[in-house]
Amino acid sequence: MSKNIYDYCNDEKTNYESGVGIPITSGWMWSMYVHNNYSMLMKNGQFPVTQMNLGELPSKNIILPILNVAHRTEGFDVKDIEFYVNNADNFHLSFLARKFHANWALENNMDTFIDEVVEALDYGFVLVKNVNDRRPEVVQPQQIAFVEQSDILSGAIGLKHQYSIDQLKDMEKQGWYGDKIDETIRQAESSKDNDQSAGKSQKTTNKSIEVYEVEGTFPETWLNKEGDEKYNEDLDASKYCLQSHIITYYKDQNNKKTGVCLFKGKRKKSIFKVLITNPIFGRAAGRGRVEELFEPQIWLNFDMIHMTNMLKEASKVIHITDDPGFTTRNNTKNLQGGEFLTLDDGKTATQLNTQPVNFQLFDRAMQEWEQHARTTGSASDPALGLNPVSGTPLGTTQTVVMQGEGIHEYRRGKIATFIAEIYRDWIMDYLVADMNKGLEWVDDLSLEDMQKLSEDVMTNEFNRYIKEKILAGLEVTEEELEPLREIFKKDFSKSSKKFLKIAKDEFADLPMLVKVNVAGKQKDLGRLADKLTNIWRSIFMNPQGFIATMAIPGASKAFNEMLEASGLSQMDFSNMPKPEPMQPMEQPQPQPQQQPLTTNQ
Repeated sequence: MSKNIYDYCNDEKTNYESGVGIPITSGWMWSMYVHNNYSMLMKNGQFPVTQMNLGELPSKNIILPILNVAHRTEGFDVKDIEFYVNNADNFHLSFLARKFHANWALENNMDTFIDEVVEALDYGFVLVKNVNDRRPEVVQPQQIAFVEQSDILSGAIGLKHQYSIDQLKDMEKQGWYGDKIDETIRQAESSKDNDQSAGKSQKTTNKSIEVYEVEGTFPETWLNKEGDEKYNEDLDASKYCLQSHIITYYKDQNNKKTGVCLFKGKRKKSIFKVLITNPIFGRAAGRGRVEELFEPQIWLNFDMIHMTNMLKEASKVIHITDDPGFTTRNNTKNLQGGEFLTLDDGKTATQLNTQPVNFQLFDRAMQEWEQHARTTGSASDPALGLNPVSGTPLGTTQTVVMQGEGIHEYRRGKIATFIAEIYRDWIMDYLVADMNKGLEWVDDLSLEDMQKLSEDVMTNEFNRYIKEKILAGLEVTEEELEPLREIFKKDFSKSSKKFLKIAKDEFADLPMLVKVNVAGKQKDLGRLADKLTNIWRSIFMNPQGFIATMAIPGASKAFNEMLEASGLSQMDFSNMPKPEPMQPMEQPQPQPQQQPLTTNQ
């Protein structure tokens, strides 16, 4: 190991960016640095520098639309994150916890955090950092200075940041060393002046200062203020511990690279978490969404380049003639309309056929590669916003879309589990602390919430009314109570917007649980709506029968599921009039049996 943190960081960064990589299996060397850079280029329709010698190359980006399908399908909303009070006596407070989190998550941009996690998986992994704040930080692959390429969390992690002078000064509030920050700024300004006087263009110090953040298990002696193995009786060189270092570099007057420590300290546990949805044994990143589409994109670009070259040649108008003196007698350059050209007797001049013969072969190859990419990325034509082939039944299209989203549903389950873990380990304490502040907010309650709360409010108001009557010495009769129930419920149901409030320290000693509920998000809503519509068609033709049916336990809930599947608003059945009692059908009176006539009659 290097003798200090500065040499260690510099050596690891150089080795990481060399692109040599590690062996995954026989015949496969893999570099995370190359993987991240190449994925970035392919995702954004760019060519590597080594391929730019051909000039401006055409690129049909088929990766980005497929990635957009994955982002839409694998993401989920903060409303799917549910909180529970793990206590039987206080379980009713789970309702307030879930409602508070919905507003709290909106204020802290947790929906954006979830989107960033989903999109970062384009590279095969997502690295999340705990920044001691309510919202964790998603580390972009281009921020990584170095990692252990076989397993990110098994070794040291180095990140590079670009700070302006103002941003660097603000870090004093985070405990960074103010004197070292001032020294870094002075050296950066000095380096800027020297480079400008020497006629060199300044790349970073005129706008930003490059700072490295390193976390890893190092010798205790590296916790010296100078960051090396200098003797300190309080530290043991033979002992190792988890540490965090914030360092930067500058070049002195002799052009020697010198390190500066801006902050250092011990850690009890790592501030990083990693999610890999499609792991590959032996390497730190899984199989990314972009990586799956490398080959289709490369060969489709190959076909595009050759087709463009063919079109360039086909755009040229070339003439041929068997008259040797044609060009001598005629000025064929810069011809204008209406000019006359002369040919010898018996000679001809015709246009050369430059039509590309193999154009259709390349066009067909492009279509095949594009279809292969869509199949690999589980992005059907309807999911991409394209019309299906003419004549395809609607049911078939819906089935194809549903089956194609299976892999996305699988990945979304992994993402949901990862988000729940981050909530439990990093976010829960901030959330509970904010809930215990005794805040009040307005919320737009759902139909299900309104129905449940209306019963609770009605019962509470009903009991309060009875208590007041009894304390006043008045008699309470059942006849006057029954209409009051409906009055209380109707008053509460006038508006779905309600003010909610959590008492101060109400959640202080309560155990909280969290889970991300994304099950059943990929229901085939169209076919479900068709089936339910057929079931209820006969009911709509009979209003009284419909009212009677909605009074059956569970029937109103099933009807609301049909409305939701059809994209319509749900109905509130709480104020629906009770069905009239059905009158018993009158039984026909039996006719007296006639006796056969006798001969005399």
